[in-house]
Amino acid sequence: MNLPEINTSLFKRLRFILVETSRPGNIGGVARAMKTMGFSDLVLVNPRFPDALTDAEAVAFASGAQDILSGARIVGSIAEALEGCNYAAAVSARLREFSPPVTAPRAIAAQLAAGADLHAAVIFGNERFGLPNEIVEQCNVLINIPANPEYSSLNLSQAAQVVAYECRVAALGDGQMSSPVGFHGDAASLAQVDGMYAHLEQALVAIDFLDADNPKKLMPRLKRLFSRTGLETEEVNILRGIARHILAVAKKGP
Repeated sequence: MNLPEINTSLFKRLRFILVETSRPGNIGGVARAMKTMGFSDLVLVNPRFPDALTDAEAVAFASGAQDILSGARIVGSIAEALEGCNYAAAVSARLREFSPPVTAPRAIAAQLAAGADLHAAVIFGNERFGLPNEIVEQCNVLINIPANPEYSSLNLSQAAQVVAYECRVAALGDGQMSSPVGFHGDAASLAQVDGMYAHLEQALVAIDFLDADNPKKLMPRLKRLFSRTGLETEEVNILRGIARHILAVAKKGP
């Protein structure tokens, strides 16, 4: 019998839960934050206004992430919101005397990405009052964003963006693709680079910038400089062209 394929991607395993949100714009902002980072599972617990997912302000702040709002669910309790989850992380700027272990977004993101069996939820509280202690105490960890201690209050959607970003980075890991924007040439071979150094050295000697009898550390320092750049074939050719022109001018003389 062929078993159905199980999607273990963190993008499918992570849920965002908003508890008693007061402003519809914040719900839209969280939806936008989630979509920009590739997440889609949004649950609201007792939002404090009617039509939370269709409110004009929520739609406006979602700014193209209306599909996240359309797919979101509204429930009456945190227990309902956590159905199907086996791990919960509360997000709060306020530390409690009795709370689960405190962690940072980057650390929890790495843990969630590595744990393919973790179906996790990150829980955000009301804008003014945060999360009640009874919810925090039910969670496995408390996420504290290391913000400026003199002003650590993040907007709800900003906090969601930070967590979503760290989870995206952790989920992609080494699979992150370099940007396709811009020209990416072939890396120069060692032989090409060595030939360029020899050509450049000749040019520097020809214009008396380098004393062949007392070269000191000039060429080793130039090699160290260029080794940090990751030279491409075309760049080596340009530098050799410059050296060729210098030699031609030096040969002609004044």
